[in-house]
Amino acid sequence: MRKIVLAMSISVDGFFAGPNGELDWHLVSDELHCHFNEHLRAMSAFLDGRVMHEMMAEFWPTADADPASTPPMVEFARIWRDMPKFVFSKTLEHADWNATIVREVVPDEIWRLKAEPGGDMAVGGAVLAGEFMRHGLLDEGWLYVQPVVLGEGRRLFSPDARVTLELVETRRFDNGVVLLRYDCHPG
Repeated sequence: MRKIVLAMSISVDGFFAGPNGELDWHLVSDELHCHFNEHLRAMSAFLDGRVMHEMMAEFWPTADADPASTPPMVEFARIWRDMPKFVFSKTLEHADWNATIVREVVPDEIWRLKAEPGGDMAVGGAVLAGEFMRHGLLDEGWLYVQPVVLGEGRRLFSPDARVTLELVETRRFDNGVVLLRYDCHPG
């Protein structure tokens, strides 16, 4: 059965974005970006919330044509563009770039999707990840802890989140980011 994996950068104090949604504090070195590419290349789909999809669609469709893009960025642009995407939104009318709009998280439909053949699937967006957690649909959490304390911002986990995590891997990258990879157990 395919897994659903949450991969998200967070601050040491648990925020995925600043108070106004800013992500300028994320450190992404070539080493870290190559790591992302290696894992995401093997995925079979991106499961994104509307905000995440729109943010990605603003930059990645043409990033490989930008002379300022590094080789890992060029590779990721191609991965992102070619990967099937399921965009969960109640309001979005149209989504480009190999995307299918899904109106709501229906656990039975997600279990059916997980049972299909293919690689694992990456869930993107804190709100969507929270909904997947509430339904016991997350299998792994890859938390990339950035070496920064924000003090305020948007928390990754909602106050009602209750998931038992089993640490299965740690890795330190050249820029000080630390990966904490967990198996998720609802409860």
